[in-house]
Amino acid sequence: MPGVVRRVGELPWVEEAGKLAPRDAKSLSKLFFDRLQVLEEGTHEYQYARNTLIEMNQSLVHFAARRFRNRGDGEMEDIIQVGTIGLIKAIDRFDLSREVEFTSFAIPYIVGEIKRFFRDTTWAVHVPRRLQELRSELAKAKEQLATVLDRQPTVKELAELLELSEDEVVEGLVAANGYTAGSLDTPAAESDTAPTSAGSGRAYADVVGDVDPAMELMEDLHSLAPLLEQLDDRERQILEMRFGREMTQSEIGAELSVSQMQVSRLLTRILTKLRTGLLVEH
Repeated sequence: MPGVVRRVGELPWVEEAGKLAPRDAKSLSKLFFDRLQVLEEGTHEYQYARNTLIEMNQSLVHFAARRFRNRGDGEMEDIIQVGTIGLIKAIDRFDLSREVEFTSFAIPYIVGEIKRFFRDTTWAVHVPRRLQELRSELAKAKEQLATVLDRQPTVKELAELLELSEDEVVEGLVAANGYTAGSLDTPAAESDTAPTSAGSGRAYADVVGDVDPAMELMEDLHSLAPLLEQLDDRERQILEMRFGREMTQSEIGAELSVSQMQVSRLLTRILTKLRTGLLVEH
């Protein structure tokens, strides 16, 4: 097997473990995990086994990181580092007795760590880097002044401490709102909406305005009125029986002394005429 030149205790010494072929890394990993189960933490052999496992399985981190490559080269280094943390957690928690391939066990840990990284550090709205840095400075300044003043500092006080203009401080405070996106399911404050029951309030989604379907219906009826006037009495009668009195085609046919098939054809012709008129108008 390439790379194996000597031994550390009962384990082979692996040169450039990170460059091993996947098949060799898989085979050696089983051997190293087997020894890791019985070795005492803190010993030289234990640290060697653990560190070698991390190096041998770095390819799993790079494999998992591929799905995040659209984040750009600038963040890929961070993704690899965070993914390696997930790999280390998987190594520390893996148990050979589970009869599960380490690859299947490790990938969820690696991907989960990367997703957690983005969840904790990514802004919900794109904000210039200088404002992202200002947010951090403002947070520290607010905490510092609040401790001294025993109250929340004003914009003027923050500006004086940070040696910025008040406009810059306001801009930073507004930009900080882009760090996280609020959920419409969040309970609204009492000032925003009255509680629906004792001890519970409505969510913001319950009080956000929406398109009223009745308004669209009114617009349609308003546009339809002049077209209805263009129909003859019999056509209006058929529409009134079908949609006003909700009669079946058979019932309409019996009342008009025509067949159901004739009623169907009449309705189709009338509705096509109205639909065409609405499309022309719009």
